[in-house]
Amino acid sequence: MANFRQGVYTVRNPGKYVGKGTPRYRSGWEMTFMMFLDSNDNIVQWASESISIPYRNPITGKQSMYVPDFFVTYRGRDNTTRAELIEIKPKKQSLIESRMSDRDRAIVAVNYAKWDAATKWARRNGLTFRVINEDQIYHQGSKKTGK
Repeated sequence: MANFRQGVYTVRNPGKYVGKGTPRYRSGWEMTFMMFLDSNDNIVQWASESISIPYRNPITGKQSMYVPDFFVTYRGRDNTTRAELIEIKPKKQSLIESRMSDRDRAIVAVNYAKWDAATKWARRNGLTFRVINEDQIYHQGSKKTGK
């Protein structure tokens, strides 16, 4: 299953990669997204796990740090440059459903707290934040989901 691959990504266009160190992927979806970022002409620059954002964990009540998967700067259709933070997450960890276990509900609740903090941090810094799931990675023509 592509979702469970982990490893080190070899950057093919080092002028575009602005992260520290060698990027590591924690799933096949992240690896696929790295390949897309590295090879797409509209991507100006990208980094993997380069920004830390404080948030309060709703389960423990403790202050924690959230590191979104990617920072990306790209050229839009109107030729303007945009920057955003992107999180790659399976759909099942993105939506609360009635038939979920308590553990899975807790995972989604923590994700929502992280994403709320990231959305606010991104706005304050002139960026946007969005979560991409397997549908957006493998079906580029489908509509975007945003936070």
